[in-house]
Amino acid sequence: MAKVKVYNMQAKEVGQVNLPDELFAVEYNEPLIHEVVVAYNANQRQGTKSALTRSEVRGHAKKPWRQKGTGRARQGSTKGPQWTGGGVVFAPKPRDFSKKVNKQKKRYALLSALSTKLAQNEVVVVDKFAFENPKTKEAKAFVDAFKFNGSVLVVNDVNDANIKRATANLPVLSIEEVDNLNVYEVVANKNIVLTQSAIKSIEEAYAE
Repeated sequence: MAKVKVYNMQAKEVGQVNLPDELFAVEYNEPLIHEVVVAYNANQRQGTKSALTRSEVRGHAKKPWRQKGTGRARQGSTKGPQWTGGGVVFAPKPRDFSKKVNKQKKRYALLSALSTKLAQNEVVVVDKFAFENPKTKEAKAFVDAFKFNGSVLVVNDVNDANIKRATANLPVLSIEEVDNLNVYEVVANKNIVLTQSAIKSIEEAYAE
């Protein structure tokens, strides 16, 4: 069981917390993480792009001019892709890009990603993450206090409007609730910040 320091919002140490090995010491599984991330990205695609082929565009198939003698390239129809307003070659059509991944794979991939972040010293535990006033400067002060290098994902277990307002204008800082936490966000961000309450929620949700 790993013992990790707990900090306050000003980056001052205020205690320690034990992280269970079954959740935060899971073996790194790159192929599984890759599979889950690919599925996540695929499931974000709407698949609504559509264009018309030459057989679907409005018009007729009449030959615009005779085959020979005009000095121009031969043409069989004004619905061809080389014409303005003509059809599209291999036109995209609405389709379903979604991929299915079972819950056990998602669970193991998430814990593997979190464990790897912890092993690389890219996880910070704070006693709480909250702002008295929804001010961007307060969120910026938090980032500056810890001197983060790269993007930061804060995992909390509450839906706080003040937090969303304070962090809305900081592209480097993103917020996610435990219930919506996914592998993509863990691997896409350089640093992970966990609140103590979020750790308890993770233990309750993912402990076997």
